Amino acid sequence: MIILPAIDLIDGTCVRLRRGDFGTAAKVAEDPLQTAARFAAAGASWMHMVDLDGARAGQPKNRDVILRAAAASGLSVEVGGGIRIMETIADYLENGIARVILGSVALGDPALVREAVKAYGEKIAVGIDARDGLVAAEGWLSGSRVSYLDLARAMEEAGVKTFIFTDIGRDGMLSGVNTEQLQALADAVEANVIASGGVAGMEDIRACKAMGLYGCIAGKAIYSGALNLAEAVNEAEEA
Repeated sequence: MIILPAIDLIDGTCVRLRRGDFGTAAKVAEDPLQTAARFAAAGASWMHMVDLDGARAGQPKNRDVILRAAAASGLSVEVGGGIRIMETIADYLENGIARVILGSVALGDPALVREAVKAYGEKIAVGIDARDGLVAAEGWLSGSRVSYLDLARAMEEAGVKTFIFTDIGRDGMLSGVNTEQLQALADAVEANVIASGGVAGMEDIRACKAMGLYGCIAGKAIYSGALNLAEAVNEAEEA
């Protein structure tokens, strides 16, 4: 299993939110490039980056800092936030990003997901963010009546090979991952599943690994010191 330390960006600064509420944004690090370098030094091979400004605006707002952090760190980077058109997907993937995460468009424009998968295959992931099992979109500012499992099945039929599942109610709360919903998702699809939201410590890393998940994203737990990234990477990668 891979560990993906997270950098969420507002105005080029590393922040963390509580339950996706932009009003709770708190700076957790000064410099995204230095933060990415620390992740690499701790042994991470992947990094998860989210353009929060982009998620709200529907187009990239922190593109340059994301590309600089990816290049300087040497990490494989997946990026989400504000990616709504093929031109943006191509721009990221052709400039050093390893995987692009499509979120809101998976709900509103599944044809784009199919087009992207056809063009870029496994470099396309779908982020499924849910409140009480129902999909949220537009930077988590709007809800839907679509079950996260139904969306995952539809996206798998479209060819998606990787899902990032976030329980919004747990995100940034250090309350533990939603093992029940993650297990249900892992059972529902053959695709890779990455856990996101609520990681509090090593017990969550172990739980995700025990479920056979492909990856686990950790943000606030790392910044707060509740999770030692080097230990998490070692634990996750052990055979």
